[in-house]
Amino acid sequence: MALSREAMAEYGAKMTSLWLDNARTIDTDSFTPDGRYDVVVAGAGLTGLVTGLLFARAGMRVAILEARYVGAAASGNTTAKLSLLQGTHLSEMLRHTTLATAAAYVDGNREGMMWLLRYCGEHGVPVQRRDAFSYAASPAGIDRVDEEYRAAVSLGLDVTREATLDVSFPSHGAVGLSDQAQFDPMDVLTALAADFCSHGGQLVADVRVLRVKPGYPSVISTNRGTAFADRVVLATGTPFMDRGFYFLKQQALRSYGLAFRVPGAVPEGMYLSVDQPSRSIRTAPVGGEERLLVGGNGHPVGRHRSPASLVDDLTRWTQEYFPGAERTHSWSAQDYEPAGRIPFIGWLPRGRGRVFIATGYDKWGMTNAVAASLTLAADILGGHLPWAQKLHRRVTTPADAGALIGASAAVAVAATKGYFGAWFAPRLTGAPVEGSGVVTHDRLRPIGVSTVDDTTCTVSTVCPHLYGVLAWNDAELSWDCPLHGSRFSAEGQLLEGPATKDLRRLA
Repeated sequence: MALSREAMAEYGAKMTSLWLDNARTIDTDSFTPDGRYDVVVAGAGLTGLVTGLLFARAGMRVAILEARYVGAAASGNTTAKLSLLQGTHLSEMLRHTTLATAAAYVDGNREGMMWLLRYCGEHGVPVQRRDAFSYAASPAGIDRVDEEYRAAVSLGLDVTREATLDVSFPSHGAVGLSDQAQFDPMDVLTALAADFCSHGGQLVADVRVLRVKPGYPSVISTNRGTAFADRVVLATGTPFMDRGFYFLKQQALRSYGLAFRVPGAVPEGMYLSVDQPSRSIRTAPVGGEERLLVGGNGHPVGRHRSPASLVDDLTRWTQEYFPGAERTHSWSAQDYEPAGRIPFIGWLPRGRGRVFIATGYDKWGMTNAVAASLTLAADILGGHLPWAQKLHRRVTTPADAGALIGASAAVAVAATKGYFGAWFAPRLTGAPVEGSGVVTHDRLRPIGVSTVDDTTCTVSTVCPHLYGVLAWNDAELSWDCPLHGSRFSAEGQLLEGPATKDLRRLA
């Protein structure tokens, strides 16, 4: 059974995003067993809420079913930068696709950005306009800055090439784009949820969609009962239905965000390093003061020995370049990097034209989520978006194939290491220390034992999705799958990912 928002808040006390910590209460509806709708949307993040609102505005009967609570996953844990300059995303995309397809991506992101800015203005959601910079943190990153500058110019963006930046942290030049935006994402989600419900939509929390049987109507099975809909939209980060094999076509990545009180001046722009380790910097107004937000240190889910050390590394970096910085929040988000760097948006293969997906935003969900919603609305309601049609027709390139082969090889290595690591792990002789988890075995069965809040429990550490052996996440006190990114609480409750079942509790 999915965690309630209250249970999640208690469980995740160690890592809570600035946005969720300050979020207002969002009213939700009760689940209606055997309810019939024109559209059911799974997921109440930015994609799910904008998509649901667009259909509700069109007079359709719409239900949004959320497994936990509004903003529980990426949307409530994002850095919330609304920008067409996206690190090195444009130059990386041009390695995989044509200039025309990349231009369609930019057009879609621009339309998504303009829609969201208009919406915020009309509904009184505070927005701060900022200049965005993709900067080199070391001399080795200068070539990547130059490459991104050329890519942005070729795609029609009015960027500048900055030789220096007036910042306290190391920089060796940057690409700049003026008049971009930032906001508190929970302010946006709160406004969207209220607007959706005012148009007759039904917003239901603590209901996890388990299966969808496409048909006329489609049958949606949940942990609370069954619903029926003419169309189903999976806005769940990554699709939990394996048709189309999207878990193979994109990589699940986890990255970290921290908020600080800083006694001195803070930079006014939005910054993202082009080299590694990644550093994302912006500010946020909170209670009359400007907090500094620092993010980065991303890695494939379940494949780092100590995520907590990455949080500590970000803290050390911030306190080095912003003396006296006091950390107030830390959190993490999960994003999905598609092989071709372009999101997958549209109908699900073998979904009989009744099931649609939106996934693969590659850490740029604020613009891509709205672009996805506009695309889905046009696909289902009959609108015409030239940029969306172009993206629908893109083809898999040799570079995409190479990326898929590399990602698949990494998954195979992770699967092998997981089983051998469990089988040859020493037997546990006592309870793990507070906040830790250990993978071991019971005969040949991989098991995990953890201690959280003085409670020791044992679970099967075989992921119910495709049977990878889970790894302990010492930052978020969770079991994470290194194959396709499913995540579970210490007690085995499903948090996110393509899995749809909890872990088996053994003790």
